[in-house]
Amino acid sequence: MSATTTQAPAPTSKRDIVDWRPEDKNFWETTGKSIANRNLWISVPSLLCGFAVWLMWGIITVQMLNLGFPFKPDELFTLTAIAGLSGATLRIPASFFIRIAGGRNTVFLTTALLMIPAMLTGIALQDKNTPLWVFQLAALLSGIGGGNFACSMSNISTFFPKSQQGTALGINAGLGNFGVTTMQIAIPLVMTVGLFGAFAGGSMELVKDSGWIFGKIAAGTPTFIQNAGFVWLLLLAPLAFFSFFGMNNLLVISPGIGSTAAAFAKILWLYGLAFLTAGIGLYLYLPAPNGLGLLNMWVALPLIIVATLLVMKLAAFGDMKANLTKQFEIFKNKHTWSMTALYIVTFGSFIGFSMAVPLSITVIFGFQHTLDPTTGAWSHALKNPNAPSALTYAWIGPFVGALIRPIGGWISDKVGGAIVTQAVSVVMVVASAYAGYVMMQAYQSATPEIYFFRFMVTFVVLFAASGIGNGSTFRTVGVIFDRTQAGPVLGWTSAVGAYGSFIAPLVIGAQIKAGTPEYAMYSFAAFYAVCVVINWWFYLRAASEIKNP
Repeated sequence: MSATTTQAPAPTSKRDIVDWRPEDKNFWETTGKSIANRNLWISVPSLLCGFAVWLMWGIITVQMLNLGFPFKPDELFTLTAIAGLSGATLRIPASFFIRIAGGRNTVFLTTALLMIPAMLTGIALQDKNTPLWVFQLAALLSGIGGGNFACSMSNISTFFPKSQQGTALGINAGLGNFGVTTMQIAIPLVMTVGLFGAFAGGSMELVKDSGWIFGKIAAGTPTFIQNAGFVWLLLLAPLAFFSFFGMNNLLVISPGIGSTAAAFAKILWLYGLAFLTAGIGLYLYLPAPNGLGLLNMWVALPLIIVATLLVMKLAAFGDMKANLTKQFEIFKNKHTWSMTALYIVTFGSFIGFSMAVPLSITVIFGFQHTLDPTTGAWSHALKNPNAPSALTYAWIGPFVGALIRPIGGWISDKVGGAIVTQAVSVVMVVASAYAGYVMMQAYQSATPEIYFFRFMVTFVVLFAASGIGNGSTFRTVGVIFDRTQAGPVLGWTSAVGAYGSFIAPLVIGAQIKAGTPEYAMYSFAAFYAVCVVINWWFYLRAASEIKNP
């Protein structure tokens, strides 16, 4: 469906654009391309910082363990899970921000809001005696960075013609995903120096060996862990400035957004509602003393999703209510649900493994695992002197996945999204099953490091396949849905997929605690196999309603 100018309201700012016709080749070449590219290249670093702040707990928790913070590994796993759940839940309202608030308004405010969790995290990390609930609050607020992905992708999809959707969205998402790698490299680096002087406080000494991209860092080394939060303030402030003065609202896509202040109020209201449902859901899920422990994960997640949608619909007002009602029509389309499942395979895996792998390396390969011949029980308490550092290696998989993501979009523009999705899903079935087998061997070995190379190679394959699949699913969405629905669908599928960042750390962490890490990976392989069938049924078989190709 091509956009026209007849329904667009009058602009309220010089950054509001009324006439937008990307499918018109003459308009695109003379006017549209330069505007679209400017918005894209401001969007990319803003999204990168969003990913970095959202996922920084995967690295911070490893260093908290190395510095002797008084928390158990399973408590630290909850921090990565809370950030994951929060980010995924915030993506639900963020999926609809562009239409009700405009792209420029949305990207500016959501980028500026990231300064809050960055600052709070830096302050909390200055003291080992900071209560766990403070870190959990900081992790919850870090979810703002996860929410940013849904509105960012929805926004960029409106700027480009369908023939370039896979490439443009692949660039935005792929380079934005470099926030994971940037964070995993930058945080260990900035923790080695007093980057902010007296403002950030003093250092702490490592009680265990740590590491960074160039190798190990010995125990006893002074470490400024608080810089893990403070460093992002250096980037977020200028990015907020550039997004406010350099990006645009497309009024043909975002009618009736009103003034800038009104747009901000809508975003803050809906984000507040999502924080409420996420917070209540976590309180019901988390064990005492920070929760009631009444719900298991598989009950808590659907309840949070349904509650968020319901609260949004009931609490919306004015033109926002009408806009949301219109956009909620995507839920009547069966392809919204099939693409949601496929997006869990790709992005859900990428983000989930990004969160879970650092601590998995630390716990599985950081200890010697010995079997008591008398009781038949495994012991996992003896430190492994040959342990690889998670901070040295964890960045490699996300780096490969993010790097290859635009390539997946480009290939899919050429040959079709569904065929690419099918290929990578099959690869992920095999790689996930083998990863489980390797993790089982390592967790039952006094020398687990001998399995580390196979572990890393297998997860790099999983990251690469999920990265390519991200680009291919974007392309398929662009083929199936018209311009008014493609954005909300991209946002919604990314929201549900992002729950992988909550599920993977908890599932893998629980199975490690039970002594059976392989079960986590085998269950993921089974889900991937189901999605191979879904993709074939809807988009590849001869009688498919929408064949792609």
